[in-house]
Formats: sequence, C-alpha cells, structure tokens
Amino acid sequence: MTNLSKSKLIAYRQCPKRLWLEIHRRELLQNSAATQASQNIGHEVGDVARRIYDPERNGHFLNLSELGFGELLSRSDTLARTADSPLFEAGFSANGALALADVILPVTTGSRRTWRMVEVKSSTSIKDYHRDDAAIQAYVARAAGVPLTAISLAHIDNSWVYPGDQDYRGLLVEKDLTEEAFARTAEVERWIAEAQCVAGQEKEPEAPAGIRCDKPYACGFIDYCHASDALPEHPASWLPNVQSKALIACLADGAVDMRDVPDELLNAKQLRVKCCTLRDEVYFDTQGATRDLASHPFPACFLDFETAMFAVPIWKGTRPYQQIPFQFSLHRLSPAGDLNHQEFLDLSGDDPSRRFAEALVNACGVAGTVYVYNARFERTRIKELAGRFTDLAAALLAINDRIFDLLDVAQERYYHPNQQGSWSIKKVLPAIAPDISYDQLEGIQDGGMAMEAFKEAINPVCPPERKAEIERQLRRYCSLDTLAMVKLWEYFGQQCKRN
Repeated sequence: MTNLSKSKLIAYRQCPKRLWLEIHRRELLQNSAATQASQNIGHEVGDVARRIYDPERNGHFLNLSELGFGELLSRSDTLARTADSPLFEAGFSANGALALADVILPVTTGSRRTWRMVEVKSSTSIKDYHRDDAAIQAYVARAAGVPLTAISLAHIDNSWVYPGDQDYRGLLVEKDLTEEAFARTAEVERWIAEAQCVAGQEKEPEAPAGIRCDKPYACGFIDYCHASDALPEHPASWLPNVQSKALIACLADGAVDMRDVPDELLNAKQLRVKCCTLRDEVYFDTQGATRDLASHPFPACFLDFETAMFAVPIWKGTRPYQQIPFQFSLHRLSPAGDLNHQEFLDLSGDDPSRRFAEALVNACGVAGTVYVYNARFERTRIKELAGRFTDLAAALLAINDRIFDLLDVAQERYYHPNQQGSWSIKKVLPAIAPDISYDQLEGIQDGGMAMEAFKEAINPVCPPERKAEIERQLRRYCSLDTLAMVKLWEYFGQQCKRN
C-alpha cells in the first residue's frame, strides 16, 4: 500500500484519473506557467509564515528535499514528542496517508503539552477544498499519535498595508476549523480507502474531460487527456461566461458540441457565438458601432498598462495582491493621421508607482479621447494612484474622465467565429489585422508572462544581459497591445463607413 500524500488525496477528490496518472505516469505532467507561478507564491508565503510564527527563530524547519521522506518522518515523530518550539513542514504518516504540516505550535496546559496546527494558504479567503485539506491534515496527524487539539487555516488579509522593514505581522489571518475538521474522520478514511483502490489499479480510470479539469486546480494532465478525446466540431466550451445553473447542468450532463445545447439556455451573447460559429459568419452591428464611436475628440490616445502583484508586498504602503503598474504604452493618433508612440517602464526594483503616475499624466496630456481595452482595469489603477498621490489626483482622475472602452464595442458589436468565444484582444486581432500577431513576439506574449518577467528583472541576482533582454521583450509586448487597439479602432471605423 502506497502512503498517499495530502496533495494526492486532493487530486483524487478532483479526479480519480488525475491521481492514477500522478502515481503511474507522472512523466506526462505538464504544469502551466500559471500553476508554477502559483506554487512560487505558495513558497513565498510559507517563508514569511515561518517568520511570523517563529519570531525568535528557535523553531525547527524540516526540509524534505534535504532529509528525504524516511528521515523527515522519523525526526518529526521525535520532535512531536520532545520539542517545545514551533515545527515547520513536519511530516506524519498513518493508515495509508501522509501529510506535511505547514506550522505546528506547542500548546502547554498545566503539565500537558499538545499541539496546534496552522495550514497556511496564499489565497485571500477560505475555499471549500481548503476545508478538505484541513480535515486530511488533522486526521493524519492524530492517527499518527500527535496530541493535536486544534487546527486553523491562515490566509492572506488583502486589506493589510505593509509598513516596511520586513514587518509582516498582520499579513495572515486565522480561522479555527477544529470542530469541523475533527468531525470528518470517517469521511477522510473513506477518501483514503477509495484513493488506494484507484492507485492500485493496473489501468487508468475512465474520466472524460469536463469542468473538473480546472477546478479547484488546473490539471497538468489535461493535454494528455484531450489528446485521446475526439474534439467536437463546434466545442460547447467556447460559450462565454457560463453562469446559469441550467447551462452548467447541460454541460455537465455531456453536451460537448454547441449543437447539443438548446438555444433557450443561452443568453444573447452566447447565442450570438453559437449562431456565428455554426453558420461560419461574422457579426457586426454597424448602427450600434457608429453610435458608440461617434463624437470622440482627437487626439486619440490608445493606452495599456502592465502591472505586477505580490502576495507578500515588497514596497512600503502597498497591500497583498495590489496591482502595481510598472509599464504603459501609449499610441497617439492626430487628426491628420500621424501616429506616434510613448512609453514608460521601470525595472529599478523600487516602487514604480510615483514615477508611473507622473509619466502617465505627461503622456496623456489634457485633451482627446483615451481608448483602452477593459476600462475597469485602467480606471481602477488610476484611481488607486490618485489615492496614493494626492498632488497628482486631479490630473489622474481627469484622465479617467476621458477613457473610452473599446472592449465594450467589440463585445456588443462584433464577433468572428475564429474568436472561439473570447473577446481577448489577442483573439480579435487576427480576424481584423492578420498581418499582426502576438505569436511573432519572442518571449513575453501575455500579461501573466509580463508580470513574471518583471519580477525576474527586479531581482538583484538577475544578470544584466538577462535584464536587458526582458526590457526589450516588455517594450515590444506592451507596444503591440496599444498598436492592436489602433488597428481595432480603425477597422471598426472603416466598417461603419463602408456600411
């Protein structure tokens, strides 16, 4: 019988096939960049948690990569019986399951010493699968003989403001889950038994792809699973913004092609996607687009931001997961048709917010329309900057008053079957300007990659030549975003005149 880790039990809860593949065909695993970034964030939060829960630095950190499972389990058992200081990543095994505890704190009541476990999460709230996580951790520790009297889940408080000087007290908030977790013993025992049966099978279980492939975690075996599936001609997965219970149930019941989805279950936008896809035709609302685009004064400024966020803030006065703008691109089109480009990028490693705000005010000027693609994002960032820098607030908020959202026009007035249910500018651009493509970019091709590249570049250990390459890639990527908006604006305008 294999000792199944907590992560493997959670994998089983998501999909039995995922558990089997993790054990028997792990070479097929292909974690996405987003998954790797999430794991990196988890490590960062874990490092800070050790400082928060052990300010005196007298605890014990059990490093699995150095000790190996056998030695880690042995030392954990000894420390759980003898130590009187915090334990980090202690491991326990019982009844076919294995768990590594983020934090275990000693609790002394009279002459009796017990332990309180804290599971640390990088999220800003407690999810249902976190509760499963806590139930497994509590079960394994108690079954292994640890005198565990309480278990809590600590998550990030995104309203907390970093005071600087490496003081992270207040970053994490706890919720006690003791009663709930301890009451789920029989449930966890059933999961372990069922997962052991799956792990022992010679052949992988049948499990068709579906919603569970991405919830609660993106599965790293999805490419493998999809490779053996016959792809539908008109995938129902292209239907945007699926929220209604009836539609969710229809898809869960096996509707994989849009033709299998009744029209009455679809809202207007979903029905448009279905009709355009099945008929292979382009939709364009000429009258609506004409009204939308009329009477916007020149110069036309096309603006895009790139931002970075840190679960553990690195700059004083910022919050966890606050979007900090570090770059913008602005293409300016004059009434005469002259197009010029301005940009800002700060890779110094200092908080770029002030310099960004000043450069933005100068670049946008005081007249003309500021076109963006998803105005909620840019407006929110500008409003946040205005709140931080009151001397620039009036000029910043005046930019917000001039913003016009091209995404609204695209979503309401245009659809091409090649968009596959998405109005991302990267999906719209190939249809209206096939000569321009994000695939031509070297390295950075989306906002997530830009954020990770920024973090790499500001790291003091980043080599100068690598930092220069990142700067070049960031400038090209962000510039393409605003050039794409220019092309979209021109295309819509031409279509309106033509019709």
